[in-house]
Amino acid sequence: MKKKVIGGLVSTLMLSSLIACGGNETASNSNSTPSENKSEGTSEVQGKKIIKAGIGLNEQHPQYKGMEKFKQIVEEKTNGAIEVEIYHTAQLGDDRQMIEGLQLGSLEVTVPATAPLANFVKDFNILNFPFLFPNAKVADAVLDGEPGGELLKKLEAAQMVGLSYWEEGFYNISNNVRPINSAADLQGIKIRTMENQMLLDVFKELGANPTPMAFPEVYTSLQQGVVDAQTNPPSQIYEAKFHEVQKYVSSTNDLYGVWVFLMNKDFYDGLTPEQQQIVKEASEEARDFQRKLSRDLEEEYVEKLKKAGIEYNDVSDEAKAEMREIIKPVLDKYSNDIDPSIMENFYNAINAAQ
Repeated sequence: MKKKVIGGLVSTLMLSSLIACGGNETASNSNSTPSENKSEGTSEVQGKKIIKAGIGLNEQHPQYKGMEKFKQIVEEKTNGAIEVEIYHTAQLGDDRQMIEGLQLGSLEVTVPATAPLANFVKDFNILNFPFLFPNAKVADAVLDGEPGGELLKKLEAAQMVGLSYWEEGFYNISNNVRPINSAADLQGIKIRTMENQMLLDVFKELGANPTPMAFPEVYTSLQQGVVDAQTNPPSQIYEAKFHEVQKYVSSTNDLYGVWVFLMNKDFYDGLTPEQQQIVKEASEEARDFQRKLSRDLEEEYVEKLKKAGIEYNDVSDEAKAEMREIIKPVLDKYSNDIDPSIMENFYNAINAAQ
């Protein structure tokens, strides 16, 4: 059943982007400071419970705005019994380091990309498959429904609690060599990828020369020519100022990036049932706010990139079909490492939501 389901959908998938954001990855060249009233690594101060929240992007990005919304809701609904401190712009490390910190209890919340998260809980690699979701509407239905909820349960064994999924967005490749109009245009390009073996293998299959790298290192590496290219949503390309050190952006839409709102399990278990409900609902309300903001600003970010001198080009459906056919063997290989029930539930839900 798994092979049949996977084979059918993978043939409709596209190139898998690497990066992330960040995906939540992290904006490397901002000098912003953390929010006020910091704790010193403790989760409780003078009777208040402190949530130290680390994120990768800067104060202008929708990810930060969403975290501000979370802070506002939690502090209001708990009457100040829980205080949220936001550390942005990778002040507490890159995604991998913040996930490790979450497990160790040195911070209570982080919202990482799924590429580094899959190194801790391998089933999250399903969210790194190329064009798993055809559009944001389908993504919302699947992630906020039963399949997404079942995947979040996998985090508990790694001492993490997943409260919701936030939107990173559809990835575009930027580079300094040439516009990407076909798979052939990727030949020999040195591209930065997120620290995820599947994504490395995807770009190798496409003929590029991928290098795994934490997000805070990307700007300097592009500037110095260590790598030629990277892939991220337009919002992150702009806010990380990659347009200052890149010439081209191509609408490859190679990955729908997802961020996972994580909380340290011991901290969550130490909350009262009422407080647990508050933080859960606050993460979801902030998610909805963040998603809308991200989608409303997408075209604006593309225009900002163009005005900054970036040469922007659309990539044809035929070129994307060629890319997904090339990488199909890679996706088939990595699907074997994911819980079959997770694979089947996701694909069935995606088909039903279209």
